[in-house]
Amino acid sequence: METGKKEIRKPGVWLLLAWVLLFVQCGGSDEEKVVPVTPNPNPATNFTNPILGSGPDPWVYQQNTTYYYTHTLGNRIGLIKTQAISQLKQERFTTVWTPPASTAYSRNLWAPELHQIAGKWYVYFAADDGNDANHRMYVLENESADPTTGNWTFKGKLTPATDRWAIDGSVFEHSGRLYFLWSGWEGTNNPGNQQIYIARMTNPWTLEGDRVMLSRPSYNWEMNGLVNEGPEVIKSPTGKVNLIYSASGCWTDSYSLGRLTLKDGGNPLNPEDWVKNSTPVFSTKPENNAYGPGHNGFFKSPDGTEDWIIYHANTLSNQGCGDTRNPRIQKFTWNADGTPNFGEPVKVGTPMARPSGEVR
Repeated sequence: METGKKEIRKPGVWLLLAWVLLFVQCGGSDEEKVVPVTPNPNPATNFTNPILGSGPDPWVYQQNTTYYYTHTLGNRIGLIKTQAISQLKQERFTTVWTPPASTAYSRNLWAPELHQIAGKWYVYFAADDGNDANHRMYVLENESADPTTGNWTFKGKLTPATDRWAIDGSVFEHSGRLYFLWSGWEGTNNPGNQQIYIARMTNPWTLEGDRVMLSRPSYNWEMNGLVNEGPEVIKSPTGKVNLIYSASGCWTDSYSLGRLTLKDGGNPLNPEDWVKNSTPVFSTKPENNAYGPGHNGFFKSPDGTEDWIIYHANTLSNQGCGDTRNPRIQKFTWNADGTPNFGEPVKVGTPMARPSGEVR
């Protein structure tokens, strides 16, 4: 996921980690264009990736034909409200919440996600007090119709019975129940890998009982850093539940997307009911300037006819977990078995048709 991964074991990587954490603590600049955005020859109908010059951990929430976009800013939560995700380079963030100084959640705000649940808005984000081992998940609430307006109320820390390091929180509904997903450590001092956990929610800011581990690195392509993170659920048109996650370390070009699929009629809290795909479903494509694609989200075109994935990637090899990661979008399709088919990352600068129904 995030800028500043911790499970690194290679000599010299801690120096890189210190640089990355410094960037996150400073928060970055909305105006930074680390990667040039390729000029578009026909912007009325086409766009090119990347859609922003910088944007780690991109997220989109869709409300009819309105889209709310965010990514890791490090020191605050910012949102962009738009009718055209492909045209983000023309927009600016609205800062909606800044944490109080010197709190347990005042530093290193990572991977915020916006969700609307029961008519209210919630932002889930990871943060710490400057000590990475203290990273936990937190939640904000807003009762306004528009999340870029009104007041955001801090609801607190999302804590299972086993309170451990946690990042990359997301929520999903299944069979009338709400569930929380995240990435975390098994122990209290980074035991060597990140795993994906799930817990049931009693409400949008409270976890019920303890966490259940759904996935840990097990295949070779997940082992370059021993990371499973960034879990996101997407359901097929027939209702098949797919959990797409990021694997291997974000500081490596091996960073890629994997997939778990819930068995029909399965219980999300039962790890045996999830089937892991043995190969990555989206991975590095050097000739397309797509290194370490991951930390994704999903949305539909404004007219509802197309499915799109948003993700970040680096344009060059060995660029790591910093602000060089830039957001990209592309269409995807569905396999006959109800699993998504993402294809491969589209080459940087390739003109693509804008999402169907998108106007500006």
